[in-house]
Amino acid sequence: MAPDKVTQKLESYFVDKPRVSYAKGELLVSPGEDINQVFFVAKGRVKAYELSYRGDEVVVNVIKPPTFFPLSWVVNHTQNRFFYKADTDCEVYLASADEVLDFIKTNPDVMFNQLKRLYSALDGVLGRMVHMMSGTAKSRLLYELIMECRRFGTQQSDGSCRLDASERDLAGRAGLTRETVSREMSKLKKQGWVTISGKGIFIHDIKDLERALGTEL
Repeated sequence: MAPDKVTQKLESYFVDKPRVSYAKGELLVSPGEDINQVFFVAKGRVKAYELSYRGDEVVVNVIKPPTFFPLSWVVNHTQNRFFYKADTDCEVYLASADEVLDFIKTNPDVMFNQLKRLYSALDGVLGRMVHMMSGTAKSRLLYELIMECRRFGTQQSDGSCRLDASERDLAGRAGLTRETVSREMSKLKKQGWVTISGKGIFIHDIKDLERALGTEL
């Protein structure tokens, strides 16, 4: 699929900026770090997370191309409170925050595009909060599997959806322990909704998960 005009504009703006590659698991930014630059994700994914009292990662967002972060610093110069880590091998371009602010002020289509992405991510966070506050372990896992399919899943020829996330990844995003996710995944496998292999997690039909999630609310 050809990139849209906004994506082309973003890529053209950042292409002459310094480019840095990160391996999966490599840290880009730490909480409290003085950030004076913007990261534009060109390839791969970057996750933003905090650490729980147990030391587990609690993922608040996963950033994919073509977008840049942290917008909070660009707009409000607020202190960063999250870890940003490469969720996959990735490539980012670096630019001055002040330069990027001038760029988006003079390109309202870019600002609107990034605002859409921000609110899409916010909807995901709010949905996750609902399940964390009032749902069960099952509903929290179902929600993450559905969101993972919609945002990052690869559609297969048989109609299933392949996820390259691990059970540990799902635990961090759902705010559950790795053991709880493994136990709940076993139940989903017995129901015939999920298959796990060396190639990833396969969701046979996302509608099954959506129906099950509706009964959990």
